[in-house]
Amino acid sequence: METIQTLPSAEEVALAKISSQELSAILPVDGHASTFDITSADGEVHKITIPSGALKLMVEVLTQLGQGNVVNITPIHAELTTQEGADILNISRPTFIKLLDSGVVPHSRTGNRRKIAFTEIMKYKEKLETQRLQSLNTLSELDQDIQGMGY
Repeated sequence: METIQTLPSAEEVALAKISSQELSAILPVDGHASTFDITSADGEVHKITIPSGALKLMVEVLTQLGQGNVVNITPIHAELTTQEGADILNISRPTFIKLLDSGVVPHSRTGNRRKIAFTEIMKYKEKLETQRLQSLNTLSELDQDIQGMGY
């Protein structure tokens, strides 16, 4: 999987902003594919049909680039390295490896390499978020009981 390492230039940011706005203005609301005429560098016109889901993704990519952000696309069926998994969870690689070795996050091994399904990382991330929200709710309830706030 290739990762873009450089920030977009000022020219790319400006072009992405305009492209995002123009493309989102013509997105089909019915979910159907759209056909575009694309002119190549040699002046030849090509008709290209793009599924609505891909167009929505393209708008999101252009929006992010238009904000000066770096964009990385990960297929949901992808298997990731331990570093990529740690990056998604925003934890250190050694901490992530401990999660893998304890069986908290399922993974496979090929030789000395661990591979983790993107979907498994996202399930774990969602589980963590649910636990955090439950903890915050519990703390909030305790605080209200102690303070007698009653709201």
